[in-house]
Amino acid sequence: MLVNLRKIISMAEEGGYCVPAFNVYNTETVMGVIKAAEEQRAPVIIQVYPRLINEEVGYYLAPAILAAAKKATVPVCFHLDHGPSENTAVRALYWGATGIMYDGSVHPFEENVATTKHIVDICDAIDVGVEGELGHIGSVNDDAMDEFTNPDEAAEFVKRTGVTCLAVLIGNAHGHYKKPPKLDIERVKEIRKATGGIPLVLHGGSGIPDEEVKAAIKAGVRKMNIGTDVCCAFADGTLESLNDPNRSIAVDLFMKKPIDAVKALAVSKIKLVGADGKV
Repeated sequence: MLVNLRKIISMAEEGGYCVPAFNVYNTETVMGVIKAAEEQRAPVIIQVYPRLINEEVGYYLAPAILAAAKKATVPVCFHLDHGPSENTAVRALYWGATGIMYDGSVHPFEENVATTKHIVDICDAIDVGVEGELGHIGSVNDDAMDEFTNPDEAAEFVKRTGVTCLAVLIGNAHGHYKKPPKLDIERVKEIRKATGGIPLVLHGGSGIPDEEVKAAIKAGVRKMNIGTDVCCAFADGTLESLNDPNRSIAVDLFMKKPIDAVKALAVSKIKLVGADGKV
C-alpha cells in the first residue's frame, strides 16, 4: 500500500524501530525490494536520486514504483533522496512521490532553514512530509568530513522548518567505507533530546557495522538509507548470470539472479534495522 513519509516514519517512531530506505535504479531493483518487504512483512521506503527524476529514466521508473507500492500488502513510501532544489522536489511530486528530501546542507544555516521551510510549505499542501539535512553528509572519498551536526542548531532547524525527520552527520558517509566508521551515538541522543524527539535519518547505511546501526536505532534513528549495497547486489547477481554457462539470453530470465540478489540484500537490512514482522 502506498503511504506518505509522515505515516511510515510515525510507525517506526511508535514501534521503536527503523524503516530501511532503499535507493532503486530500475524495475528489477524495485522488484527485489518489494519481494523482500512482502516476505518479511516490513514497511519500506523506496527512494530515487534526483538525476533519475530529472532524466528520462524517471518517466519510466516512477510509474513502476507506484504500481509496486499500490500492489504491495505492506506500507511503501516513494521518496525523493537528496533533492537539491524546488524544481526537483516539484517534479518528484508530479511523478507521485509521497516523501521528499530537500538537502540544503551545503548552504549556510539560514539559507538551509529558509529553503527547507519553503519546501515543507509546498509539500504540506498535499500532506507530504519532508526530510531535511543538517550537517553535510559527504562521500567516503572526501578528504575530510564536515563538522558533525550540532544539537542546538538541530533544535532551531527543526522548530523553524517543521520537517518530518532529520538527516544528521554523526560519522557516516555515502559509499563503501575504507574502514568501518565509528558513529557518535551520544550525539544522536543529544540531538533527539534537544529537538524534542525528532526522528533521525542515517545516510550511508551501506557498510556501517551492525552493532553501530543497532545502537543508532536505539538512540533515535528511524530511517536508514541503503544505496551502494543495492548497486553491488545487483551487479553481483548480474555477474552470476553472466558466468552461468546455462544462462538464458531472454532478458526476463537473465534478470532473475540480480532480482534475487537485491532481495537477499534487502532482507538482511530489513532484519538488521528491526523492521521485519512489523506489518
